[in-house]
Amino acid sequence: MRIDVLTILPKLLEGPFNDSILKRAQEKGLAEIHIHNIRDYSTHKQKSVDDYQYGGGAGMVMTIQPIADCIEKLKSERQYDEIIYMTPDGELLNQHICNQLSLKGNLIILCGHYKGVDQRIRDMFITREISIGSYVLSGGELGAAVLVDAVVRLLPGVLSDETSALTDSFQDNLLAPPVYTRPEDYKGHKVPDILMSGHTEKIEQWRQEQSLKRTQERRPDLLD
Repeated sequence: MRIDVLTILPKLLEGPFNDSILKRAQEKGLAEIHIHNIRDYSTHKQKSVDDYQYGGGAGMVMTIQPIADCIEKLKSERQYDEIIYMTPDGELLNQHICNQLSLKGNLIILCGHYKGVDQRIRDMFITREISIGSYVLSGGELGAAVLVDAVVRLLPGVLSDETSALTDSFQDNLLAPPVYTRPEDYKGHKVPDILMSGHTEKIEQWRQEQSLKRTQERRPDLLD
């Protein structure tokens, strides 16, 4: 999988993309993550990428030219399955979307800033718009980092135990059950006996029951 991220703040993304699971995925050749500075494509003398909005109003808007030129250059080099815009008014990111995107080949992710991008960019290029929550951030970079992490970890071979991702919260519309590790008894707080029994079938039944209980208590909307 190749992911190209378009931003005006490339340094903000260097840390998340060059550590932990994302770093290992790139080292294994399972994912390519490329960061593109939109300012590099600006034809403005001062490399400006924003301007006042037509009709008046507070806040600047990202202009068409540098974004369009960057996207068109990338599209001239390869095919892209999705061109995604991170925006508060996009569809709310969930595990199902991440599963879908993990099956794609090449993705472009556009990070908005200021009051967002000129609507014509969305009309001309964007195939999918995604939000990570009902709140507003300073830009789309943190949302892009969340999306990339959530998708790349699902690629075969990225996690050392490939079954791990299949038992994460939300994969079956349930939250994950409680988990425990050593020591068995910590200051009187003990691991449930069932997990020490060695009875695989009963353990799985317990985990399923705990997942359902936790989901009912914390996220009943997932059961609707």
